[in-house]
Amino acid sequence: MAKNMTLLWGSGSPPCWRVMIALEEKGLQGYNSRLLSFDKEEIKSQEVFNINPRGQVPSFKHGDVIVNESYAACFYLESQFKSQGTKLIPDSTEEQALMYQRMFEGLTFYDKLTAVIFYEYYVPEDERLASAVKRHKEALSAELKLWEGYLHKTGSGSNLAGKSFTLADVVIFPTVATLFRFGLSEKRYPRLGEYYALLRERPSIKASWPPHWLENTKGQDTLNDI
Repeated sequence: MAKNMTLLWGSGSPPCWRVMIALEEKGLQGYNSRLLSFDKEEIKSQEVFNINPRGQVPSFKHGDVIVNESYAACFYLESQFKSQGTKLIPDSTEEQALMYQRMFEGLTFYDKLTAVIFYEYYVPEDERLASAVKRHKEALSAELKLWEGYLHKTGSGSNLAGKSFTLADVVIFPTVATLFRFGLSEKRYPRLGEYYALLRERPSIKASWPPHWLENTKGQDTLNDI
């Protein structure tokens, strides 16, 4: 069933990781997996443009169907394979509503993380402004406090929308993992740290863990002062 699926992806990309977790959760192993190098600019290859005119990853194809946006691909996989693997959209009205809310808040969460990382790694040092660094980090800090509060409210050992693992966890865990990869303090953000520790052992997440993180377990310290 998965043999007519193709995923072009990059290691450490949260949007790519979302789709990979969804595929694992739906039991769709054996798809055509193509790991591309960001450093070698392989994502700008014709292979990518044939599927994704934006020249971005993830680029996902199922038969003749193309779904490149990571949230859309995750929704698509759950819709097409509802009865297979993990049920990623809960039946409970309350849990479902919370799942949707957290999923789309997750886009803001990811944007605030990438604002800090992009400025640190892609803006030349002599062009960086201390005020911009401060502004980006303060915005991320405020966002982190929101998510600490959300996890405190759902309770210890809980997922983002309750006891069930849902699409909210599929799309947001990669952001949380990236935060800790870049030095976020688990002591300062204990609820996020607990959530990270809980889900990092989940089989779908272990199976799709970024290869270069496995090769080099030492992360960065970009976020250790937030």
